Amino acid sequence: MKSTTLLSLLIVAALAACGDKAPAPGAASGPTANAPVPAAPAAVPAAAPAPAPAPAAAAAAASIPAASPAELAAGEKIYAASCVSCHGAAVLGAPKLGDKPSWAPRAAKGVDVLYAHAMNGFNMMPPRGGNAALKDEEIKSVVDFMLSKAR
Repeated sequence: MKSTTLLSLLIVAALAACGDKAPAPGAASGPTANAPVPAAPAAVPAAAPAPAPAPAAAAAAASIPAASPAELAAGEKIYAASCVSCHGAAVLGAPKLGDKPSWAPRAAKGVDVLYAHAMNGFNMMPPRGGNAALKDEEIKSVVDFMLSKAR
């Protein structure tokens, strides 16, 4: 029974460590939580269309080298064992596997930045995705696998 409780607590802690702590849209906090809401304007202009992705972002994504099928297979196996709990459901802001709009700005930073974030942690993501046993090559194969699904 104790191991089940401990395992549950570890899973909750791991999930809490993924993503960022940005408040939900519309969520109020602090002294303004009880402040009156201003009346909406009578006419709201139509929202402008989203800008097209910057050419630099597309160029950076295109410059990411393609991994070999063996590296991608190894990355997929590690992803399924260690990363899917956060990246499979976009927990706490983690970019979801295959979600191109979420991955585009990250890919634009370059693969070396993504490797460093995965190895050292970034925002709510713990170093090495919470699995300290993963080697640098294994982390890189997971990043390569996830990027391959965002192209």
